[in-house]
Amino acid sequence: MNATTRRQRTDPGAPRLPLWAAAAAGVVAVGAALAAGHLVAALIDPFASPFLAVGNTAIDLTPHPVKDFAIRVFGEDDKLVLLAGMAFVIAAAAVVAGLLSRRSALPGTVLAAALGAVGVAAVLARPTLGTTAVLAPATSLVVGVVVFRWLHRLARRAPADAPPAPEDTVDGPVPRPLDWSVPGLGRRRFLITSTAVAAAAGATAAAGQFIGGRVDVEASRRAIRLTPDEVAPPIPEGADFAGSGTPPFITPNADFYRVDTALSVPRMRAQDWRMRVHGMVDRELVLTYDDLLDRPLVERTISLCCVSNEVGGPYISTTDFIGVSLRDILVEAGVRPGSDQLATRSVDGWTCGTPVEDIMKPDSGALLAIGMNGEPLPAEHGFPVRMVVPGLYGFVSATKWLVDAELTTFADFDAYWVKRDWARRAPIKTMSRVDRPKAFEQVPAGKFTAAGVAWAQHRGIDGVEVRVDGGPWQAATLSREVNVDTWRMWRAELDLPAGSHTLEVRATDRTGHTQTNERAEPIPDGAAGWHTIVFTARP
Repeated sequence: MNATTRRQRTDPGAPRLPLWAAAAAGVVAVGAALAAGHLVAALIDPFASPFLAVGNTAIDLTPHPVKDFAIRVFGEDDKLVLLAGMAFVIAAAAVVAGLLSRRSALPGTVLAAALGAVGVAAVLARPTLGTTAVLAPATSLVVGVVVFRWLHRLARRAPADAPPAPEDTVDGPVPRPLDWSVPGLGRRRFLITSTAVAAAAGATAAAGQFIGGRVDVEASRRAIRLTPDEVAPPIPEGADFAGSGTPPFITPNADFYRVDTALSVPRMRAQDWRMRVHGMVDRELVLTYDDLLDRPLVERTISLCCVSNEVGGPYISTTDFIGVSLRDILVEAGVRPGSDQLATRSVDGWTCGTPVEDIMKPDSGALLAIGMNGEPLPAEHGFPVRMVVPGLYGFVSATKWLVDAELTTFADFDAYWVKRDWARRAPIKTMSRVDRPKAFEQVPAGKFTAAGVAWAQHRGIDGVEVRVDGGPWQAATLSREVNVDTWRMWRAELDLPAGSHTLEVRATDRTGHTQTNERAEPIPDGAAGWHTIVFTARP
């Protein structure tokens, strides 16, 4: 350390950077650090990007009440909100560090090093990343420190035409803020350099994004033609009451709900896909995508429901899945006695535990799914391969981007959400929802058609009832049933006097169980309670 550096750190009279220059040095340095790490990650593993690794770790560590709040408020945009929030926090920290570094580069240096260390820790915590992935956050650490100190040093050079500094007094040195009110070489050089670094950081980040996205998933999808050997029965006329306000029976792929922990959608080509079936089996299997195509493909109409669905919530959709019988795969592998859980893993490390008995029932309908509505799975819904087990909430049955399946026991393995105190077994509850009218909607008084959906996968819906303002229950008209693993639509003709009204709905499944009115939150094993809305009938 030279004398000049020591003076900068200890001399209270050392020149101070202008506020804007100090803040700019912090922001540009952090931006350059993240961009460099993103580029290196693209060359190693896109999930090693410090920004994404920290974001994924944040998702893992987020308490489930906060996660539920984010899903409830932001829906499928929750991850975008997380990324934007992270960017804001990082930028704010960079500004603060820059302002604290007006006399000395030490605070900014510490921040850059700390952010790099956080990135290293986040990468090391990711279950699917190897040790070489640490190169990405390590690069961020080095670039952040070097760029910040470089910009700080440039900013400290007073303009050539600045007025001379006042002399020290007997009481000590007089603080000498840099005067950049007159354009000078120091300010011009700093502005040009910081702008150039920011532009280079942007180009670096763009290059990392381009290289990281070099896996052409859409080309892989376009090359696949799916022809089921067993086609699902056509949807009968009258399967929905879309004209009365229900959703269409089949959910278009673009509208199918998405709730998962993936901060960025994994990108994998079908020709690169492999899945290992191992653990408590008689023989291990390693399956390729072509292996699945060579097996009998079946098409099944299935409704999926997310455990995060609140009472009356939107996270249920129905599609024609195409895939291979998961039961047949496990029979071929030979499930050993005592194995009661199939532990599956996504390519990004997410894990799921499914009861073996739910898969092995002859009528389970469990699939290794490769298609939705006649086309290969969309990337955001699990391409190349996902798991689908009707009758169970997704967190115990619907692993997307599936790459590993291990036969084990519930005693020996805790899946991702079980470690966070969610249920080990989560059959979908008998539920119903009002779709028309909407809450607080104004509708005409008199004759009015209310409508909605009900579901009880693997059991089927036997009846739906509605009541207005706590009056007698009225049986609703049910749509044509497609199968017991799909939702069923209902509608009811009401006679509404003018004024405010409360509408409630409840369903009864084929076992004779009627949906309970006792409220339960979605976690740990699914929401419960009657969907109740308030609306107004106007004269």
